[in-house]
Amino acid sequence: MCDYRTVGREQQEWRRIGEQVRQARLSLDKSQRELADEIGLDRTMLAKIENGSRRLDAVELARLAQALGVSMEYLIEPQPAVVSRRTAMLTEETNTPAARSSERLEIALAEWLRDVRQLVDVGVLRGRPMLRYPGTVASEGDARQAARWLRQQAGLGNEPIDSILDLCERSGQWVLVTDLPGDGASLIDGDLAVAVVSTEGEPGRRRATAAHELGHLIIGDEYSSDLGVSTSRAERESVIDAFAAELLLPTDAIFGVGKGGNATREWLIEFAARYRTSWILALRQAERAKVISPETLRALNSSPPTRAEFMEALGWVPQPDLAAVRVPRGYAQAVIEAWRTGRITRARAIELFHGQITDADLPEDDDPEIAP
Repeated sequence: MCDYRTVGREQQEWRRIGEQVRQARLSLDKSQRELADEIGLDRTMLAKIENGSRRLDAVELARLAQALGVSMEYLIEPQPAVVSRRTAMLTEETNTPAARSSERLEIALAEWLRDVRQLVDVGVLRGRPMLRYPGTVASEGDARQAARWLRQQAGLGNEPIDSILDLCERSGQWVLVTDLPGDGASLIDGDLAVAVVSTEGEPGRRRATAAHELGHLIIGDEYSSDLGVSTSRAERESVIDAFAAELLLPTDAIFGVGKGGNATREWLIEFAARYRTSWILALRQAERAKVISPETLRALNSSPPTRAEFMEALGWVPQPDLAAVRVPRGYAQAVIEAWRTGRITRARAIELFHGQITDADLPEDDDPEIAP
């Protein structure tokens, strides 16, 4: 006797898998015919896969995953809900470059969550408790107070943040730095908080993106009741941006310098370099601290500093701490431990480093220093 409930669940699963295939395809701006040719299928067969009326065998699934640049697990497992970025599904009509970039970041986010979860499951990654601001955040001012609270929790005072990646890890958020276009995205899945940050843009922008995604964790879901259901997406993002700015460059750090609105360009360049922020963020924080006027901000923003000016100010330019490093320190240590103790293969260890190291960087398996 046929169990229609089981059949219905299976059909629903194949429709979900087909939709994930379609979303991944559109994110690469490929047509059905292009993808079908690439994996050796007729276009009509791929269309049936995407609408859930045709099942995939293991070989076809592997070919699809490779062609789409995703893991097989990504195609067959349900995807977690994204906290910081909830984009509409891609269609042929809404398939813009910006939408594609956002979708690829979300794909990377889901894959990154799976990587972190694997290390937790095999017992080598000990997650840190997620920090949450205990107060109410209903405005930009509240968000700035939350940033000052986090600095206090981390023992930073008003000093520059040495590594934003380390701060995220200490706060309970695991961040992956990726070469994908866009800015960033983050999510919370049970006891894990993860984020991805793009390397695109200048160093200050990357740090601001990482601080922004951390803000979603510290302040809470962007749809929290504190901000109110009538608050627009733009207003919510503005609140998180205020958190990020105050976290990276506290107004208290620059308050009282250049009293009367007379802070010099040279002094502001030095501050931007020391705190490794973008020029515009430094100017906006200086205006908020009342050491420059709105008119001065506009004038200074029209002529951003050159590399030579940064070198003259501190002897170095703002350092891109999110360029050379791709994965958090604790995560990297967990990958090595998992490999050394035989919980993952050498090839999987390389994958989990996301380009941080190559096979040549790992010692030989028979090295007595790394024997399990």
